[in-house]
Amino acid sequence: MTTTTAETGWHFRRPSVIPGFGLTLGFTIAYLTLIILIPLSGVVWRSASLGWADFWTIATDERTLQALKISFGASLIAALVNVAFGVLVAWVLVRYSFPGRRIVDAVVDLPFALPTAVAGIALTAIYSPNGWIGSLLAPLDIKVAFTPLGIVIALIFIGLPFVVRTVQPVMEEIDREVEEAAATLGAHRLQTVSRVILPSLAPAIFTGFALAFARAVGEYGSVIFIAGNIPYVSEIAPLLIVIRLEEFDYAAATAIAAVMLAISFAMLLVINLIQAWSRRRYGYGS
Repeated sequence: MTTTTAETGWHFRRPSVIPGFGLTLGFTIAYLTLIILIPLSGVVWRSASLGWADFWTIATDERTLQALKISFGASLIAALVNVAFGVLVAWVLVRYSFPGRRIVDAVVDLPFALPTAVAGIALTAIYSPNGWIGSLLAPLDIKVAFTPLGIVIALIFIGLPFVVRTVQPVMEEIDREVEEAAATLGAHRLQTVSRVILPSLAPAIFTGFALAFARAVGEYGSVIFIAGNIPYVSEIAPLLIVIRLEEFDYAAATAIAAVMLAISFAMLLVINLIQAWSRRRYGYGS
């Protein structure tokens, strides 16, 4: 007679190649605490030492509000643009074979490797009134360098790889037979894209958007050169924090940083909730 583990009450676990849950969870919590939570807690603690009245005065200062508006507004626009063109670039790289494809694929990662200061200088030289592109836009009375538009372009440049590299591997897993089946059932190309392809890419698109947005909000090096850094016009919040630090006004710097932290956390939380909803809605990632 054979005795099963259910009858005896004993439960045997197959040895795992990686360490167990307890060890990995402990390491994860310790790592996140040292690298992320402690520094962020320092910002919150330093801001709390100001008192609510002083903190509110700094947070609602007109220059602070305008800098936050420019930073988050430009980051949102840049992330949306990167979603549209990032999905298109990923589609071309995945679905088409053409000469120079590997070169194009490598160029996508260039903003990852290029120092942000170098990118800012290059963009400023290109889009300045006497630059290659700026000189062509000048007769049309379109000014890019030293304007909020220049900030958006710089943020698009540094954020595009996040969308492409997030969407591309998911797109590679989509079987073309699914598209053929949709066509067989009478769906035209627009219906196939909107009802078959995009729903399967939705979680990856939201992830790429969140990464591009988060990267853009904290960007500094590539923006300060092309922005012009004019208060109330093209001054971003990270630059205002640096200015306050150079003035030895550490309280104001930490207060602005705390406001940025709170807004960023709230927006990323909303994005993650939408991403989780899309996964449940379309049955992916479960």
